Amino acid sequence: MSGTPKWREDFPIRWEADNYVTRREFTKFLVLVSGATFVGNGYFVLQGRREVEAERIRIEVARVEEVPVGGVKLFRYPSANDPAILIRLAENEWVAYMQRCTHLSCPVHYSAKSGRIECPCHNGAFEARTGRVLEGPPPRPLPRIVLYIAEGRIYAQGVQGS
Repeated sequence: MSGTPKWREDFPIRWEADNYVTRREFTKFLVLVSGATFVGNGYFVLQGRREVEAERIRIEVARVEEVPVGGVKLFRYPSANDPAILIRLAENEWVAYMQRCTHLSCPVHYSAKSGRIECPCHNGAFEARTGRVLEGPPPRPLPRIVLYIAEGRIYAQGVQGS
Protein backbone atom coordinates (compact mmCIF):
# COMPACT_ATOMS: atom_id res chain seq x y z
CA MET A 1 0.00 0.00 0.00
CA SER A 2 1.37 3.36 -1.00
CA GLY A 3 1.61 6.41 1.21
CA THR A 4 -0.92 8.33 -0.92
CA PRO A 5 -4.39 8.70 0.63
CA LYS A 6 -7.23 6.89 -1.14
CA TRP A 7 -9.11 10.11 -1.99
CA ARG A 8 -6.07 11.42 -3.91
CA GLU A 9 -6.09 8.32 -6.05
CA ASP A 10 -9.83 8.67 -6.74
CA PHE A 11 -9.67 12.43 -7.35
CA PRO A 12 -6.23 13.28 -8.65
CA ILE A 13 -5.63 17.02 -8.76
CA ARG A 14 -2.76 18.44 -10.70
CA TRP A 15 -2.09 21.65 -8.84
CA GLU A 16 -0.28 23.18 -11.78
CA ALA A 17 -3.51 22.84 -13.83
CA ASP A 18 -5.62 24.56 -11.18
CA ASN A 19 -7.18 27.75 -12.54
CA TYR A 20 -6.49 30.85 -10.57
CA VAL A 21 -8.50 33.96 -11.26
CA THR A 22 -6.24 36.84 -12.13
CA ARG A 23 -6.97 40.42 -11.19
CA ARG A 24 -7.59 41.18 -14.87
CA GLU A 25 -10.20 38.39 -15.18
CA PHE A 26 -11.88 39.48 -11.96
CA THR A 27 -12.01 43.09 -13.19
CA LYS A 28 -13.53 41.96 -16.51
CA PHE A 29 -16.18 40.05 -14.57
CA LEU A 30 -16.99 43.08 -12.39
CA VAL A 31 -17.26 45.36 -15.44
CA LEU A 32 -19.55 42.87 -17.19
CA VAL A 33 -21.84 42.48 -14.17
CA SER A 34 -21.92 46.25 -13.58
CA GLY A 35 -22.78 46.85 -17.25
CA ALA A 36 -25.60 44.29 -17.12
CA THR A 37 -26.96 45.92 -13.94
CA PHE A 38 -26.82 49.35 -15.59
CA VAL A 39 -28.71 48.10 -18.66
CA GLY A 40 -31.31 46.36 -16.47
CA ASN A 41 -31.92 49.49 -14.41
CA GLY A 42 -32.09 51.55 -17.60
CA TYR A 43 -35.04 49.41 -18.72
CA PHE A 44 -37.01 50.33 -15.59
CA VAL A 45 -36.15 54.02 -15.97
CA LEU A 46 -37.45 53.95 -19.56
CA GLN A 47 -40.63 52.17 -18.43
CA GLY A 48 -41.22 54.91 -15.87
CA ARG A 49 -40.65 57.58 -18.50
CA ARG A 50 -43.08 55.79 -20.81
CA GLU A 51 -45.75 55.91 -18.10
CA VAL A 52 -45.16 59.64 -17.61
CA GLU A 53 -45.48 60.19 -21.37
CA ALA A 54 -48.70 58.15 -21.37
CA GLU A 55 -50.20 60.66 -18.94
CA ARG A 56 -49.66 63.44 -21.50
CA ILE A 57 -51.23 61.59 -24.45
CA ARG A 58 -54.93 62.24 -25.04
CA ILE A 59 -56.67 60.25 -27.74
CA GLU A 60 -60.30 59.92 -28.71
CA VAL A 61 -61.59 56.46 -27.83
CA ALA A 62 -65.25 56.60 -28.85
CA ARG A 63 -68.35 58.69 -29.20
CA VAL A 64 -70.82 58.39 -26.31
CA GLU A 65 -73.59 56.94 -28.50
CA GLU A 66 -71.23 54.31 -29.93
CA VAL A 67 -71.27 52.07 -26.84
CA PRO A 68 -74.57 50.91 -25.29
CA VAL A 69 -75.00 50.46 -21.52
CA GLY A 70 -73.30 47.17 -20.62
CA GLY A 71 -71.28 47.32 -23.83
CA VAL A 72 -67.56 47.52 -24.45
CA LYS A 73 -65.17 48.94 -26.98
CA LEU A 74 -61.63 47.73 -27.47
CA PHE A 75 -58.95 50.27 -28.29
CA ARG A 76 -55.20 50.77 -27.97
CA TYR A 77 -53.66 53.14 -25.45
CA PRO A 78 -51.12 54.70 -24.89
CA SER A 79 -49.42 53.04 -27.87
CA ALA A 80 -50.47 50.66 -30.64
CA ASN A 81 -48.98 47.79 -28.62
CA ASP A 82 -51.15 48.35 -25.54
CA PRO A 83 -54.67 46.85 -25.71
CA ALA A 84 -57.32 48.52 -23.59
CA ILE A 85 -61.01 48.07 -22.88
CA LEU A 86 -63.70 50.74 -22.45
CA ILE A 87 -66.82 49.67 -20.53
CA ARG A 88 -70.10 51.55 -20.20
CA LEU A 89 -71.45 50.50 -16.80
CA ALA A 90 -74.45 52.86 -16.69
CA GLU A 91 -75.91 55.73 -18.68
CA ASN A 92 -73.26 58.16 -17.43
CA GLU A 93 -70.66 55.79 -15.97
CA TRP A 94 -67.61 54.77 -17.99
CA VAL A 95 -64.42 52.96 -17.03
CA ALA A 96 -61.41 51.87 -19.03
CA TYR A 97 -58.57 49.53 -18.17
CA MET A 98 -55.47 48.07 -19.72
CA GLN A 99 -56.66 44.78 -21.22
CA ARG A 100 -53.82 42.62 -19.86
CA CYS A 101 -54.27 40.55 -16.72
CA THR A 102 -51.80 41.50 -14.00
CA HIS A 103 -50.95 37.83 -13.51
CA LEU A 104 -49.46 36.72 -16.85
CA SER A 105 -50.72 39.40 -19.27
CA CYS A 106 -53.53 37.30 -20.74
CA PRO A 107 -56.27 39.39 -22.39
CA VAL A 108 -59.22 40.10 -20.11
CA HIS A 109 -62.84 40.58 -21.16
CA TYR A 110 -65.94 42.13 -19.61
CA SER A 111 -68.85 39.89 -18.68
CA ALA A 112 -72.05 41.97 -18.55
CA LYS A 113 -73.85 38.98 -17.01
CA SER A 114 -71.59 38.83 -13.95
CA GLY A 115 -70.57 42.51 -14.01
CA ARG A 116 -66.91 41.49 -13.76
CA ILE A 117 -63.80 41.66 -15.87
CA GLU A 118 -62.57 38.11 -16.30
CA CYS A 119 -59.30 36.48 -17.29
CA PRO A 120 -59.95 33.11 -18.94
CA CYS A 121 -56.36 31.88 -18.65
CA HIS A 122 -56.30 31.20 -14.90
CA ASN A 123 -59.83 32.13 -13.77
CA GLY A 124 -58.90 35.56 -12.48
CA ALA A 125 -61.62 38.16 -11.96
CA PHE A 126 -61.63 41.91 -11.38
CA GLU A 127 -64.36 44.27 -10.21
CA ALA A 128 -65.54 46.31 -13.19
CA ARG A 129 -66.04 49.59 -11.29
CA THR A 130 -62.65 49.70 -9.55
CA GLY A 131 -60.45 47.11 -11.28
CA ARG A 132 -59.60 45.46 -7.95
CA VAL A 133 -58.95 41.72 -7.82
CA LEU A 134 -61.95 39.60 -6.86
CA GLU A 135 -60.50 36.12 -7.29
CA GLY A 136 -57.74 34.10 -8.87
CA PRO A 137 -54.01 34.57 -9.09
CA PRO A 138 -53.70 38.24 -10.26
CA PRO A 139 -51.41 40.00 -7.75
CA ARG A 140 -52.73 43.54 -8.23
CA PRO A 141 -55.64 45.52 -9.74
CA LEU A 142 -55.90 46.31 -13.44
CA PRO A 143 -54.22 49.58 -14.45
CA ARG A 144 -57.01 52.10 -14.96
CA ILE A 145 -57.11 54.51 -17.88
CA VAL A 146 -58.17 58.04 -16.99
CA LEU A 147 -61.12 59.14 -19.11
CA TYR A 148 -62.19 62.62 -20.14
CA ILE A 149 -65.65 63.16 -21.64
CA ALA A 150 -66.51 66.31 -23.56
CA GLU A 151 -68.98 67.17 -26.31
CA GLY A 152 -70.19 63.58 -26.71
CA ARG A 153 -66.66 62.18 -27.11
CA ILE A 154 -64.68 59.97 -24.75
CA TYR A 155 -60.93 60.53 -24.49
CA ALA A 156 -58.20 58.51 -22.78
CA GLN A 157 -55.67 60.77 -21.09
CA GLY A 158 -53.46 58.77 -18.77
CA VAL A 159 -52.92 55.50 -16.91
CA GLN A 160 -53.19 55.02 -13.15
CA GLY A 161 -51.67 52.10 -11.26
CA SER A 162 -49.51 50.60 -13.99
